Amino acid sequence: MWTRHHKSRFYGRLIVPAITVCFMSYFIYHSIHGDYGLIAGERFAAHKALNERKLEKLVAEREAREKHVKMLSDGSLMKDALDEHARYALNLLKPDEIVIFERHLQ
Repeated sequence: MWTRHHKSRFYGRLIVPAITVCFMSYFIYHSIHGDYGLIAGERFAAHKALNERKLEKLVAEREAREKHVKMLSDGSLMKDALDEHARYALNLLKPDEIVIFERHLQ
């Protein structure tokens, strides 16, 4: 009986590790550069910090406006002061008036 013996080839041993390396490099690349990877996470964190600063600015502006409206509507101002604020905000005046605006520091 004749048997045929094959020499063990060196390349046959590298097929499974080569496929494994390809799969691992694919997943490692996408875990760093993908849509949900590390770099995207850093961009998201920077964008979140920017939006939080914008939110703080808008909240402070809203609170200042609410305080201003509360001061105008609580009855503590006289009618002339309320009229002055309305004219300044709406840029209105009567035909016989001269308006001189002063810059108020806030």
